[in-house]
Order: sequence, then structure tokens, then C-alpha cells
Amino acid sequence: MRILGLGTDIVEISRVTDMIERHAESFTERIYSSYEIDYCSSKKNASQHYAGRWAAKEAVMKAFGTGFIKGIHWNEIEVISQQSGQPEVRLSGETSTFARQRGIDQILLSISHGKEYATATAIVCSE
Repeated sequence: MRILGLGTDIVEISRVTDMIERHAESFTERIYSSYEIDYCSSKKNASQHYAGRWAAKEAVMKAFGTGFIKGIHWNEIEVISQQSGQPEVRLSGETSTFARQRGIDQILLSISHGKEYATATAIVCSE
């Protein structure tokens, strides 16, 4: 396995909460997949989970080394949870094509959140 990039992000949970409250579905549907919306909404502290996924998406983009460019879409970077609770990145659409063209085979992800902040680190790899 070869590491192609590393990205990390930290976000204030209150910032994400404010965006959700101000823009509701227009925000969540642009940023999150339907799976992520269902998952986060089902949690007691939904804002922490939304913020963790926001940080994860930012970390993945930083690991790509591109930032948010044309062809990369927020809701095409999906964070799912394995039964163990471990987060996993699933790409779709143009974002998946972008990753394949750059030889990205795997994305390792860690997310953490506390009372005020959520953070994530992503490592993009090729085999």
C-alpha cells in the first residue's frame, strides 16, 4: 500500500448546527447522502454526527490534494458506519471517477467529536 495523501479537518459543531437550522433540507441534501441524513438524524446528538461527517468530507478533499474543484461533490463523498462503528468512505459519481483516475484504491478515515468540535483525518492510498 502506498500513501498518496493525508488530510485533516476540524469544525465547530455549532457552525454546522447553524447551517442546518438556517438552510434545512437545501443544506443537508447538498452536503450529505440520504444514508448520512438518516443516520445522523437518528442519533441523540445529531449535530455532532453531521459535523463529524462534514469534517470527514473536508479531510478527504484535502487528502486528494485538490480542495473542492469542479467534479467533486460533497454528497458523493459518503461516510458510512460499519457495525463496529468504524467509519468508512464510499465514493460515487464524478468523485469516484476522479479518485479512480488518480489510482486511489482505499481511503482510511478516523472521526472524533466532543462537545464543541468534530475532527477527522483521511489517508488516501493505492495498492
